[in-house]
Amino acid sequence: MAGQEKTIKRQENMSSRIKNLCRCVKKGDKDAACELLTIYYQDIFGYFRRLCGSKEDAEDLTQQAFLKVWRSLGSFRGRSSFSTWLYRIAYNTYIDRHRRNRQTKSCTDQWWQQCIDTSPGPFANAAERQMAKRLYTAVEQLDDGKKHLVHLHYYQGLSLRQTAKVLNISTSTVKYRLREVIKLLREQLGVEENGLSQKESIPIAKGEPI
Repeated sequence: MAGQEKTIKRQENMSSRIKNLCRCVKKGDKDAACELLTIYYQDIFGYFRRLCGSKEDAEDLTQQAFLKVWRSLGSFRGRSSFSTWLYRIAYNTYIDRHRRNRQTKSCTDQWWQQCIDTSPGPFANAAERQMAKRLYTAVEQLDDGKKHLVHLHYYQGLSLRQTAKVLNISTSTVKYRLREVIKLLREQLGVEENGLSQKESIPIAKGEPI
């Protein structure tokens, strides 16, 4: 319980800090803008990196997203958290680029290795890393709507409610579609992994109960 209370306190402190930074940025404080960029850059870059076939595209999209953030910050009213608002802008930035350029780049082995967490834990051995690569391949083959659900909720760690707000759909719809996605991924991995039991968990970050 004590650990949970500390986590909640840290989240509250971060939320207060972000609100203060947003107020300062609106007043033209460049240092506050740089601090906001520092806090969120890696998360947004990571989001685009998993969606794109190249590091250069991810960097370009990240820059575009933050430019939109600075231009639109005056319209941020705090009805949602800043991170939710930011991911909504990032999501729309990617969708706009994708509509303009339908060509998709093939993903190299280096890209797959960068997607998989190298820290000790879920993918500590070669077999697990191979399974993780197969999972990423299966996710990339999902339709765009389902793929973004996985990226936002599981890979980026957004809550079900945040994911719903980013995608402009209801939380119940997010839950329903994620259940469909998990069932589909288990079926696909089961075929690819020579009869992997559908009851076995797939190597994906833990999310909220759906």
